[in-house]
Amino acid sequence: MLYPMSPKVVELKRRLESFMDRHIYPNEERFYREAEELGPWKVYPVVEELKPLARAEGLWNLFLPESSHGAGLTNLEYAPLCEVMGRSHLAPEVFNCSAPDTGNMEVLERYGSEKDKERWLKPLLAGEIRSCFAMTEPAVASSDATNIESSIVRDGDHYVINGRKWYTTNATDPRCKICIFMGKTDPDNPDRHKQQSMILVPMETSGIEVKRPLPVFGFYGVPDRASEVVFTNVRVPKENMLLGEGRGFEIAQGRLGPGRIHHCMRLIGLAERTLEKMCRRVRSRVAFGKPVSEQTVTQERIAEARIMIEQARLLTLNAAYAMDTVGNKVARSEIAMIKVAVPNMACQIIDWAIQAHGGGGTSNDFGLTQAYATARLLRLADGPDEVHRNQIARFELKKYSNA
Repeated sequence: MLYPMSPKVVELKRRLESFMDRHIYPNEERFYREAEELGPWKVYPVVEELKPLARAEGLWNLFLPESSHGAGLTNLEYAPLCEVMGRSHLAPEVFNCSAPDTGNMEVLERYGSEKDKERWLKPLLAGEIRSCFAMTEPAVASSDATNIESSIVRDGDHYVINGRKWYTTNATDPRCKICIFMGKTDPDNPDRHKQQSMILVPMETSGIEVKRPLPVFGFYGVPDRASEVVFTNVRVPKENMLLGEGRGFEIAQGRLGPGRIHHCMRLIGLAERTLEKMCRRVRSRVAFGKPVSEQTVTQERIAEARIMIEQARLLTLNAAYAMDTVGNKVARSEIAMIKVAVPNMACQIIDWAIQAHGGGGTSNDFGLTQAYATARLLRLADGPDEVHRNQIARFELKKYSNA
């Protein structure tokens, strides 16, 4: 292997795969059923039942690098473990490794005060509460985050917050207790990247209204508890400001890098499992006198899927290594590349698997529609393909600025 796993990671991966076999896969049907029957406003009992089991086996908070609270893994070490968790929609939260909590915990770890850490980080690390991240807005093209119009205005010892956000993951979850909110504190600053700030907003604060859950391809709660939230004259203490006014983009840079690579790691696992389903399906079905697996078009798609997964995995491991060795800022190009390549890879493989399953592939019985919703969503979440491609091109062109 180009990036061999350490003995510690090999052992963690073995234990993680064992837990998946014993507890995650057998409970997936129940998980999807609870999500559909209970909806996005409720806690799913199966998740709460499995979390203590994962914690008891030491498979907890594996994601948090450079911290005494996590497993002490680098991004590169975490990658194969995150891939295993990505094989199931149920798994990440069971191991306390699900978005947006992972990114929010990293923000609190890096930029939160000791008081913030005690009040919010500690229960998040324990899996006792959940959190949300309010950035995207319906009224503007949020792919350019400088467009964000929500306001954060200083008023004595408080800030007053106003704005409408959507695709705020987790806001409908009754366990969601804290929001990291991004808005403008200095809208007239000539440097558009210093207009924004991030601030901690307890969800119990007066003036917050969770308007509605937003379906992702018709799914509420799985693969995402996307929500629309309105903030009207929400007052929070000035101490809730993270890092300082005008430093929202600085925080976002630190937060979104790990978030993007975690999404890609999980998607590789989802693509692997999808290919497994596809191979089993075509070996068991006969069409026009021979197994579907012997049809040339099927073999070509399976071969291409294997190539695409291996390429995506190597690209993701390379990005993880760059983040560990030169930092998130320097590794921006590597992160941008995987954010384009991996969701597109997953979308294509899931589409082929749906085709191989025939009409059944479009139902919810095989987990493929849920998988496609996740992969397609991630061509937009944390920045759309177009933004990342533009960034990659600028980095490439910069190499020839003196040519």
